[in-house]
Amino acid sequence: MYKNYNTKQVTLSLNLDIYLEENDIAFAIDELVESIPVDVFSVFEHRMGTSSYHPKMMLKLILCGYTQSIFSGRKIEAMSKDSIRAMWLTQSQTPNFRTINRFRVNPLVQPILQECFIQFRNQLVSQQLIDEEAIFIDGTKLEANANKYTFVWKKSTQRYEESLREKSKSYYQQLVEEQIIPSICSEDDELNTGNLKQIIDELEMKVSDLSTKIENTSDVQERKELRSERKEPKKALKAFSDFIYRKQKYKEQHDIYNGRNSYSKTDHDATFMRMKDDHMMNGQLKPGYNVQIATNHQYVLAYETFSNPTDFKTMISFLDTIKKSYFDLPKYIVADAGYGSEENYQAILDDFERTPLITYTMYQKEHTKKYKQNPFIPDNWIYNELADTYICPNNREVKFRNYSTRTDKSGFKRQLKIYECESCLNCPVRALCTRAKSSKNRVIQRNGNWEYFKAHVRELLKEDVTGEIYRQRKIDVEPAFGNLKANLAFNRFSVRGKDKISQELGFALMALNLRKLRKNRKDISKKSRKNKHSEMRGFILECLFSVKRLLGQPLIF
Repeated sequence: MYKNYNTKQVTLSLNLDIYLEENDIAFAIDELVESIPVDVFSVFEHRMGTSSYHPKMMLKLILCGYTQSIFSGRKIEAMSKDSIRAMWLTQSQTPNFRTINRFRVNPLVQPILQECFIQFRNQLVSQQLIDEEAIFIDGTKLEANANKYTFVWKKSTQRYEESLREKSKSYYQQLVEEQIIPSICSEDDELNTGNLKQIIDELEMKVSDLSTKIENTSDVQERKELRSERKEPKKALKAFSDFIYRKQKYKEQHDIYNGRNSYSKTDHDATFMRMKDDHMMNGQLKPGYNVQIATNHQYVLAYETFSNPTDFKTMISFLDTIKKSYFDLPKYIVADAGYGSEENYQAILDDFERTPLITYTMYQKEHTKKYKQNPFIPDNWIYNELADTYICPNNREVKFRNYSTRTDKSGFKRQLKIYECESCLNCPVRALCTRAKSSKNRVIQRNGNWEYFKAHVRELLKEDVTGEIYRQRKIDVEPAFGNLKANLAFNRFSVRGKDKISQELGFALMALNLRKLRKNRKDISKKSRKNKHSEMRGFILECLFSVKRLLGQPLIF
């Protein structure tokens, strides 16, 4: 006997949610989007033209696609037609793939995504799935949707620019010496864009005058001489036209660099970075973005994208973004040694008034036996605080010499104290102590502010509470990146431009959060059912034993 099955028979299903599981991810998506205030979606309202799809529905559909590792607009459109989960979320509406793609890169979606993360965090806090004591910050590189070989390097631009500067100056001086054009600027001045335009105007006038003379004469020999005379100005006109084009191109490239060392011609915001997934094992650089996230219990609470591949330069900007757009910073800011810098420590302690649980580059090495027993490391030298001197391994004084101020590219200033050994002449351990030339003494630098921050971090990590919070970092933020790349299969952006990839990343990270929330709810539901079964079994056994006592007879199970 078979169950009734007839594809020709008409069946009606008013509620598609009856086909979904109890803890289906569609319910988590619907709950999240519906928790967003209605006013946030008002930016999409319009009173002209045809009616549009509701932004709530579009947001639910795209999130649904990303939770299933579907990132293509065409595939999301197909999913809306054949997936019961998507049909319930969209109420059987099927937007075109162009509509889907336009929506997810629309600048108006960015504040809605931010509100998604805010409401999602509020849900986690209310359900006690996260704590508000600390956030864990880390970064990873994601490949951009750009050609791997259309790169432009800053050093190459500078080299070509210098060559153009010398070549144009030399050619200009040659034209002045041959009296083809009059002198426009002094020999020491650099030829700017205005000077190059003046040179081109002079050359055009010269070529035009010679062309007029050629047209007005009928003497063959004279025409040949005039053509020969016009040959050099025409050649110079073509060369200087190319010079001014190249100069403008190099200026545009410098504007695109914006402090970076490279960019991709396909996606100007993408920078060439060294990726971990180097399949060819040759250290190949690829265009990508530096993604920074803040997590708690493996949930992504905030994110930001950077074109700078260095992590420690992103910390202050990322914390500003979290404070302004997402939530108030918790008491502890936890990150690895890639963020340990004097500027970051000072900003977290003074500007944000929070506690940094961030190691520095030499933290692990300083705790090794080899480091502590190395007599040539200045940290192991004897320091005389009254005389402000160090004693080197050869028992010679390393005296204070002068103060120095160092300013990095970002404008942060470091105050240094410079010490120099009284004499390294005829020192038997000189080769082991310093690489300086034979005529120079050993010089060391000490940064009091930096030493204070390092000592403060060491003390914090020795304490039980803060040390335990820092040790949680590896099992909190690292799995989020593993789930994003391995389980969600989000390894490469499908859009171009920093603003657009930031929105796509928001969809991917929120999809990651929803998948984890669904798993936690399923585990809780299984545990609850198991407890109920255990309670029921205990109740039945208790009843049976009660019957045994009343009857006074043994029970055999």
